Amino acid sequence: MSRTGREIHLAERPVGAPTADTFTLVQTEVPEPGDGEILVRNHWMSVDPAMRGRMDDRPSYVEPFQVGSPLEGGAVGEVVASNSDRHAVGDLVLHGLGWRDLALLPGRKAAPVDASLAPEQAFLGILGMPGLTAYSGLVRIGRVSEGDVVFVSAAAGAVGSAVGQMARKLGASRVIGSAGGPEKVRHVVEDLGFDACIDYKAGGIRKQLKAAAPDGVDVYFDNVGGEHLEVAIGALNLRGRIVVCGMISQYNATEPPAGPRNLVRLIQTRGLIQGLLVLDHYDLRNEFVQRASGWLRDGDLRYEETVVDGLEHAPQAMIDLLGGRNTGKMLVRIDG
Repeated sequence: MSRTGREIHLAERPVGAPTADTFTLVQTEVPEPGDGEILVRNHWMSVDPAMRGRMDDRPSYVEPFQVGSPLEGGAVGEVVASNSDRHAVGDLVLHGLGWRDLALLPGRKAAPVDASLAPEQAFLGILGMPGLTAYSGLVRIGRVSEGDVVFVSAAAGAVGSAVGQMARKLGASRVIGSAGGPEKVRHVVEDLGFDACIDYKAGGIRKQLKAAAPDGVDVYFDNVGGEHLEVAIGALNLRGRIVVCGMISQYNATEPPAGPRNLVRLIQTRGLIQGLLVLDHYDLRNEFVQRASGWLRDGDLRYEETVVDGLEHAPQAMIDLLGGRNTGKMLVRIDG
């Protein structure tokens, strides 16, 4: 016996920014679970900037998406059939087969979701990969300590918004963000509690950062790359740390970036610049969930969501994410 499901497939590899033609909605027959497998009806799926990289056929830390096959990503849903002793029918689980309404997968590849800690979709955001990315980057690479000045780009996004708030809980004395447009800047300062936020769309990033951090920056958490990274290198204090998490300004680029042009500054500051891949830090997950859920419960950690309803609208959610038209975590409510 099988069930009819829907999947979003990669129709073609984009050149530059993805368009509606990059994706196609496909109906498919999903069989019942085999030995050790579960069938999950997805409620929510994640839309993440890193998915853009997997649309290109090039070497990376994970295999690229294949043309004519479904995309993948984080999802939360309910087990509707089980042939696994790990999960029972009715359990909520987190897994990696988003971009479809029905997901068939081994039970060992799904993690239980405790909805008593937060709404289930939060395990795709603040209590999921974006939150763990922020936490592990701050404690392992940024090594945030008492009194540090922390600067984070894409501060209104899922990772950036968590970085600023968690940095404060970890001892930072001043937290500065960068976001695009007056409303996002207002949100970062007034709603999320950052000390300051520069508006990169207004231009003059270097001058704005100098005004917000006149004594320099100890930790820069980079989600953007390009000019932001160059400016942060110039503002770095002695033995400062730069966490390179993402470079969304370059994901749709068809030509290599021009810089940064001031890497010699790292010699002067003895600065550290290191890439961050959250897959290397899942040993921190239990510690992170315990601490972050406590911060949520105490009202010390806030999060925003941009929700798109309907699996068929997931491609537009991806296009909007890459265009910066989200605040907080971009999510698709599958059956919305």
